[in-house]
Amino acid sequence: MKVNGVYYHSVWADFENKEILIINQAVLPFRFEIKRCKSIDDVVVSIQNLQVRGAPALGIMAAYAVWLSFATHNGQLDRIEKDYRTLIQTRPTAVNLKKGADAVFQHISQLSNEIDVYQKSQLFVNQELIALQSIGLHGVRLIDEVYRAKNNPVNILTHCNAGWLACGDFGTALAPIYEAHHRGIPVHVWVDETRPINQGARLTAWELYQENIPFRIISDNTAGQLALRNEIDMVLVGADRLVKNGDMANKIGTYLKALMAYEHQIPFYVAAPSSTFDFSINSGNDILIEERNPDELLYITAEFQHQLIQAKLYHEAFPALNLAFDITPAKFISAYITEKGIFRNISEVEL
Repeated sequence: MKVNGVYYHSVWADFENKEILIINQAVLPFRFEIKRCKSIDDVVVSIQNLQVRGAPALGIMAAYAVWLSFATHNGQLDRIEKDYRTLIQTRPTAVNLKKGADAVFQHISQLSNEIDVYQKSQLFVNQELIALQSIGLHGVRLIDEVYRAKNNPVNILTHCNAGWLACGDFGTALAPIYEAHHRGIPVHVWVDETRPINQGARLTAWELYQENIPFRIISDNTAGQLALRNEIDMVLVGADRLVKNGDMANKIGTYLKALMAYEHQIPFYVAAPSSTFDFSINSGNDILIEERNPDELLYITAEFQHQLIQAKLYHEAFPALNLAFDITPAKFISAYITEKGIFRNISEVEL
């Protein structure tokens, strides 16, 4: 995607300088900043602090991180394995992270030099980007069907950020929206603010603004009223893990949007590449849900007099629970949009 006329991925590697570069999502939309990761410690901090986030982007980051570990430790397998173990524990819910790391690490003993390791990581990245672009090409059909039926702009509700920032490029839930916009299909996006980190209000809105796509930010509790007023045509979300029975884990609050859509007979679509599917887990009850620091609820990043500040929202003595994800049961999901096509039932999904 382009920022100020320049094409970027949200995560990429510099082979010559042995660095992974990311667009720092933690300071958007107030600052556009490139962060350079020169070690596994830098990678882990970037992931834990949500400077890079989004399931596919984490997978891409992890694939490059194994190469970076190889380069840093001159191919010492014991030290690379230690880095790998540290890496895959940083965000336990998003399965893409482990899959990206595994795509390189499982071949590490057969790869003889840094170039081979780098090429293996780049192969995974390229496959992911192709898959994400294909999701847009398949998913746009659903938007076009609604537009042809109503002959008015299609109102789409999103949750969290599942755009190019979260995916390296193109996006998952936003990929069909970008494709529709490029084809001249009029869309309007309701952007959930997505507390506590506000990835919707900060990141999805920033992406749509860059692309000149009409949108409005709403509080997380507004969508129900919009549904009651027939102002939502579909819900499009991404996923952090999809399991064998079709349940999924995604950003906290997704389940409530699925319940609302089900009650109002609004299609609820999940867009995700094959790397997000984990059929080793039978149901959503078995997905480990990450519990994050309650300070993410207590503080909010704000801009004050051209400076970024951490503003306190309530008294620090008040206890809080900060679950990063929730589970949406399969019965609330209208279809799965993958790089292989649109599937109405999890049993039909081709991986």
